[in-house]
Order: sequence, then structure tokens, then C-alpha cells
Amino acid sequence: MTSQPASPRATTALPPQSANGTSPQLPPAAPARKSGRTRTRISGMRTSLIAGFAVLIVVMIFIIQNAHAVNISFLGAHLRLSLAVALFLAAIAGALIMAAAGTARITQLRRVMRRDRRTPQAS
Repeated sequence: MTSQPASPRATTALPPQSANGTSPQLPPAAPARKSGRTRTRISGMRTSLIAGFAVLIVVMIFIIQNAHAVNISFLGAHLRLSLAVALFLAAIAGALIMAAAGTARITQLRRVMRRDRRTPQAS
């Protein structure tokens, strides 16, 4: 049996191959060490509040920089609003439409799952 010299760049020390050419079994990996920090609901809420506050600052800067008024006509209604407020209202309307579509889809999937649970399955 010939042994191959270990390469100088090898970072792990593995045993050599066995005589029949199969690779040796590696020892089981050690469990990952847990750090002293654990994630709690309060820490998640704190992170969310900080992120929300940062987004609020960006929105405030956007509103201040786009304060000039524009004329808006929509379905016969004529309004004069700040450009930032108009864009902000449009974004909110878009988010509400997407939330309604998502809610409808989730409701549809729940009905299908409930119906499938009640129907006896043929084997």
C-alpha cells in the first residue's frame, strides 16, 4: 500500500484511504455551539421598530422634498394635493389592493384544504 504525502495546503487531516480503495468514514460532526444570545419576541419587536422608524424618516424626507402642489383628476374628482401626499396615497392604495388579493388567495387555499380534510380519501 502506498501512501500519498499530504498537500501543504490541506486544512483538514483525514485518514488515508483503506486498502480496498474506499474512503474512511468521517466522525460525526460536532453540534454547533450556541451563542449566549437568544432571539426573543421583544428583540424582534425592537428590531422591527427601529426599521420602521428608519422608513418613517425616509418618508418624511420624501414628503418635505416634494411639497409642491399638483392638480389631480380622478373619476370626475378634482383635487389639489402635495405631490408627495398624492404619491403616498397611491402607494397605500396599491398596497391595499395587493393585501386584498393576497387575502382572497389565502382564503381560497384554506377552503380547499378544509374541503380536502373532510372528504374521505380513496385508497
